[in-house]
Formats: sequence, structure tokens, C-alpha cells
Amino acid sequence: MESNPDFSNILDKNEQTLWTGKPSTIPFVFQGVPFLILGLCWGAFDYFGFIRHMSGSHMDGFMIPFFALHLFPFWGSIGYMIWLVLDKANVRYAFTNRRLLIRSGVVGISFKALDYDRIQELDVTVNPIEKMLQVGSIRAFSGQTTSKGSPIYDRFVGIADPYGVYKQIKQVSIDIKADLNYPNALRPSQNPGYPTSYQPPDSV
Repeated sequence: MESNPDFSNILDKNEQTLWTGKPSTIPFVFQGVPFLILGLCWGAFDYFGFIRHMSGSHMDGFMIPFFALHLFPFWGSIGYMIWLVLDKANVRYAFTNRRLLIRSGVVGISFKALDYDRIQELDVTVNPIEKMLQVGSIRAFSGQTTSKGSPIYDRFVGIADPYGVYKQIKQVSIDIKADLNYPNALRPSQNPGYPTSYQPPDSV
């Protein structure tokens, strides 16, 4: 397969792109809705609990910068939604014969890669909105966690045919890991393993 131009700058020599896709707009932007709800509730609490009861004189001096900072969750949630809308235009997903790739960026383009041998868990999630749009998300866990111990996932969000893509990634991952643990040269002749130049299974 030919290299996809969205990822041509970072592909290694002889690395082949086996699949590329992009997120559906609504599921991708919907990622920011929980934070937006929290931000709106925070803003409503500040406004109805404090700001609307203050006269102009009380809003002088340090009160304006204080509430400007205190309302950061409100401003931040709106900013995050705007960021997601702008970011979506540049987001692309791919998997190759070596790794998973995620392309994103608003100001500049950035790439994230996850080699198959680092994948510890791989699953498919389909929330109600994705189900209505006939898309789904794939999550890959490499063992990384936040400071509080929550798992950090690499995600293909809102892609078409999520189960089919999941099966393809799973098959390639199994083949790659098998070859790393039991190289072709060490295998018996009746079990040569997958070719060095990997080709996707005919059944996919």
C-alpha cells in the first residue's frame, strides 16, 4: 500500500499504511461536553451566588481580576470546545505494519505513535451518540497512568466500522508480537510466520 500523505513525514523506511480514517464531527466534539457542563455550572454559581449581588463599587479593585481567575473553569471549558472544533479539521488516524498513529493540531501539526509491542489492552467503545451515527471509538492502553493512577488511553474517536478496524489492528498486533518473540528465522519450516514485508490478511 502507498503511504498516506497525512503521515508521510513520519513514516519509517518500508513502513506501510494499512488503514487511515478521521473522526466524525459530533462524537469528536462531544468529548468536551462533560467539561463544558462543569464550566457552565461553575460560571452560574459564581454569577448567581456572588456577581449579580455586587454593586459597581464592589466590583472595583481586586474583585474583577479575582473573578476573572475564579471563572477559569468557565472560560476554559468554552475554550476547550472551540479547540476541539478547530482541531477536528486536522485529526487523522492510521495504523501501519509497525504502529498506531494519531495526527492532530490547531496551530501546528503534531503526531503521536504507539508501537504494537507496547499495547497492553485494546477495546472498542460505542456510546449512544456514536451508535446513532453508526461510528465508534477504539482505545489502546500502553500502561501509562495519570498521577492519580487513572489509565491514559490513545483513542481513535468516532470512526466508521469500529469493529472491523479493531479486528484488523488486533490481528496485526498479534502477528507483530509473535514475530518479535519468535522471529521467522527461528521458526520451523512448516510455521514460517508472517512475511517480513507485512501484508494485511485477505479476509480483512
